[in-house]
Amino acid sequence: MSADRFRRIALSLPEVVEGAHHGTTDFRVGKRIFATLGYPDQDWGMVKLTPEQQAMVIEAEPEIFRPVPGGWGKGGGTNVRLAKADQVTLRSALKMARDNIAVKPAKKARAKQPT
Repeated sequence: MSADRFRRIALSLPEVVEGAHHGTTDFRVGKRIFATLGYPDQDWGMVKLTPEQQAMVIEAEPEIFRPVPGGWGKGGGTNVRLAKADQVTLRSALKMARDNIAVKPAKKARAKQPT
């Protein structure tokens, strides 16, 4: 998997735009980042998963996925080894990450209102 392929898959998801953050390429819905390229270096990408999703993908594909070092990784930040990732696995991880952050604010507001 190349960085360009990662980019094409990320941008094929609904409402996704490419941006930049701290010297890396990022992918976001609205202002919320769900994936980056080039972290910690050009051989890696990163997806923001839940801790449960992270555990699932690492168990299933330990050659592809690893927690981001430190606290961010404990929260679900997951590195993707680009050279080992196949298109189906990467699309699944990117879709999970995108869906995690794409919840509409109106839905959140309604969920918090008492019934």
